[in-house]
Amino acid sequence: MIDLPHPFKGRGAASNPEGRFESIRHQAEDDGWQHAMLDEDTPRPRTEVTEERARSAITRNDSPDIYFTQAVNPYRGCEHGCIYCFARPSHSYLNLSPGLDFETKLRAKSNLAEVLRMDLSKPGYVISPINIGSNTDPYQPIEKRWKLTRAVLELLAECRHPCTIVTKNAMVERDLDILAPMARERLVQVFVSVNSLDNQLAAKLEPRASAPHRRIKAIRALAEAGVPVGVLVAPIIPALNDSDMEAVLEQAADAGARCAGYTTLRLPYELKALFREWLALHAPQCASHVMSLVQQMNGGRDYDSDFSTRMRGQGVFAELLRRRFEVACRRHGFARSRELKLDTSLFVPPRKVSPQGELF
Repeated sequence: MIDLPHPFKGRGAASNPEGRFESIRHQAEDDGWQHAMLDEDTPRPRTEVTEERARSAITRNDSPDIYFTQAVNPYRGCEHGCIYCFARPSHSYLNLSPGLDFETKLRAKSNLAEVLRMDLSKPGYVISPINIGSNTDPYQPIEKRWKLTRAVLELLAECRHPCTIVTKNAMVERDLDILAPMARERLVQVFVSVNSLDNQLAAKLEPRASAPHRRIKAIRALAEAGVPVGVLVAPIIPALNDSDMEAVLEQAADAGARCAGYTTLRLPYELKALFREWLALHAPQCASHVMSLVQQMNGGRDYDSDFSTRMRGQGVFAELLRRRFEVACRRHGFARSRELKLDTSLFVPPRKVSPQGELF
């Protein structure tokens, strides 16, 4: 029997495996002294934020299954700690672990708005909606202090640049004073991710994100402020949270969501082992069933990176999810997520920062 690590309250990962680029491996051994004291004496890992000076602000992609071509991410790593997060393996590029490091050792791009201003003011810049939060959540808890997402929104509003936002944190309500005026000019659309209505499950899957019912309230607040808002049922994990799909869509529609989308679980690189470890700790009775269905949806593997199937899966169970989603969307009158057209004609390049300031 494999010894499992001790889970930490408020954290998604229970271990800190080396990233795939590391050449040194560490193996912990139980000497018989510490094991009995783990419950009380093991300190909980604290969140550490390191300031980072960004050299560029906008990342671009040409993936055929992603609806945006430009993105801005104020933070590296995410304190929400979602165990399923496909961005966890990106922490390996920083020589940090996709496990606990991803949710405790964070990077904040303190000069992001300044660099973004320079990027948008370049003569050759081609305008296209910018997604905020494609990799890590722009409203994770440290945003309350750093306010980098708000700074980006202030700049985009200033130059009337369209954007989309993806989050699972109700903190997005804080910026309604910026989002509502942008919405009146068709410059913004917000997507709130809700993959379950089970608070107990959510507390283990995504421990520091807003509770599901709080996200539904955030959808209502955005809709009542006139901000076009959609719901993302993502990710759907077979035999774990898929039964909540219809209920999530119903409550989101009632709250004012105008469109909906979904993705299935993706397990690239180190995430495979991390998710299996989480299942063994938190859902051991159904772990083998979950992974069996995951593999059925990925051509017999834990993950298939094919662009045509990686977001929705393949096979009988994936087809069942697709049909269930479409039926629920028709029932609640959801449009397709991409049908809202943001206005790119209003863009005015921002002025470059000058040490002399502005006279007019």
